[in-house]
Amino acid sequence: MADRVLVTGGASGLGRAIAARFHAEGRRVLLSDVDGAAAALAAEEIGTSALPLDVTSGEDWAKARDWCEREWGGLDVLVNNAGVGAGGRFEKIGMADWDWIWEINVRGVVLGCRAFVPDFKARGAGHLVNVASLAGIMNLPAMSSYNVTKAAVISLSDTLRLELEPYGVHTTVVCPAFVRTNLGDRLRSPDPATARLVDKLMTSSTITAEDVADQVFDAVARKKFLLLTHPDGRRSAFLKRLGLTDGQVRKYWARLRSRVENTVEKGDR
Repeated sequence: MADRVLVTGGASGLGRAIAARFHAEGRRVLLSDVDGAAAALAAEEIGTSALPLDVTSGEDWAKARDWCEREWGGLDVLVNNAGVGAGGRFEKIGMADWDWIWEINVRGVVLGCRAFVPDFKARGAGHLVNVASLAGIMNLPAMSSYNVTKAAVISLSDTLRLELEPYGVHTTVVCPAFVRTNLGDRLRSPDPATARLVDKLMTSSTITAEDVADQVFDAVARKKFLLLTHPDGRRSAFLKRLGLTDGQVRKYWARLRSRVENTVEKGDR
């Protein structure tokens, strides 16, 4: 049974909902976050353990692995949930922002998997849950850096799915569409119109973090690989595979491009 669970980015949003869901089912949960104080507060409210964890730090990951071994004798489920958002026209996104999102969204997941895969393989059991996004499948315009990082997480997960399967280690990749979380609080975008649209889509979503957490718990129980959490996301992904989404995406981009290019930005005057 997947009894011991580590969740990154667990102080708020989807990470907190996932931690609470596993805890509600009697699992032992280690809630981690780069904001140690926020992690401690969330863990106290839920009733779980807490640990400060910067997912871009190999040293922090080593501490997390040592904690799990010392306190629990190992780990059963690693949920790589921590991530940040970004948007904007490709030529407007600076390389510093590319480095920032890559370090957190991709390197953070790689480091997490590297920290626990050897132990999982040695025990012949374990489950990796990597939170990506529908963005990594649909590749909408004006979201290049975010799309690339989430597509990388999907690719990594699909690679590990088959590589680790013979050792009894399972993998789930979670691809939500827009969910009402605080992801937008740290969103970086050189285009205010893009940032406003993302915020509107997130706040208007009818799918909650708790809804997604329920599906994640079920996916781990059933050892499901690809988890498309939204009905419209499943439909869009299916049509994408058939090559039938380009027209819809072009219309979306035409509307957004008009807003973006009509916005007077600082430095453009």
